[in-house]
Amino acid sequence: MLDWLKNINKDYPDFWRAYLSKFDEKPTRIVALSTKTTGTDYKKDVIVSIGAVAIESDQVLIGDNFEVVLLQYVFNHDNGLSNEFIVESQSPKLVEPQAIQQFIEYLENATLVGHRVDFDVEMLNEALDRIHAGRLKNEALDVEVMYRKWKDLNDGRHFGLDDMCAEFKIPVSDRVSAAEDAYAVALLFLKLKSRLQLKI
Repeated sequence: MLDWLKNINKDYPDFWRAYLSKFDEKPTRIVALSTKTTGTDYKKDVIVSIGAVAIESDQVLIGDNFEVVLLQYVFNHDNGLSNEFIVESQSPKLVEPQAIQQFIEYLENATLVGHRVDFDVEMLNEALDRIHAGRLKNEALDVEVMYRKWKDLNDGRHFGLDDMCAEFKIPVSDRVSAAEDAYAVALLFLKLKSRLQLKI
């Protein structure tokens, strides 16, 4: 029995049931993801913004994108949110439950790709838990892991997104949005996919 069928009868929100039903088909879409957060502790910190852009047939689909600023109102800690960031951002602004639901509806069964994507996934899983949904089912690829494989490095070194982009002459700006990071991730992923000759 397919995994999503085992879970579909649980007391999940409707949007989560619809999400689970997508996994009886193989994904044809890849989504490059970036999140901005208040810190690096996924149990205590929260997501400030989400940016994503789709990739299909080795093309970044600029028109198939997602961007939102999360309005985080009540938490049992000082989340350090900047009101200036929230006011000045031109991105759509939603409270966390609505933002997470819309992202899941955008994501569907796509393969995720990101820089240190496991952290992004855990932050999303914590937000999903707060709205009584399950955990993400999407496969996830990490451009830093791909980069180390391409370089044949096993020494545990870490590589920032800017450093890896510089290697491939991918232009970077003074990025302030998750969407700009997601676009850089998408371009980097396509370069590494080509170098590694991956069939994804």
